[in-house]
Amino acid sequence: MTIETRTFDPAAYLDSPEAMLAYLEGASADGDVREITDALGVVARARGMTFLAEETGLTRQALFKALSGDGNPEFGTVLKVVRALGLRLLPEAAAAG
Repeated sequence: MTIETRTFDPAAYLDSPEAMLAYLEGASADGDVREITDALGVVARARGMTFLAEETGLTRQALFKALSGDGNPEFGTVLKVVRALGLRLLPEAAAAG
């Protein structure tokens, strides 16, 4: 008997601003650039790429490419996406040690 599986898509579960923020906070915890970029892409898909394209002035294709796990978005693109999501980047002191 073959078991059918589906690809897990975390974007399907990010149904509130609080869930999106928690997802981004978790992905940002260790500072891994690829993980943060991928998480921004997941949140962007949950929010809607068409909406973000309109808000940022970027094309949907450019957003998908930049915010993929293999993407390497410019900092300006990250800021545009963060702002369009209604978020801010805030510096925080790193723990000593």
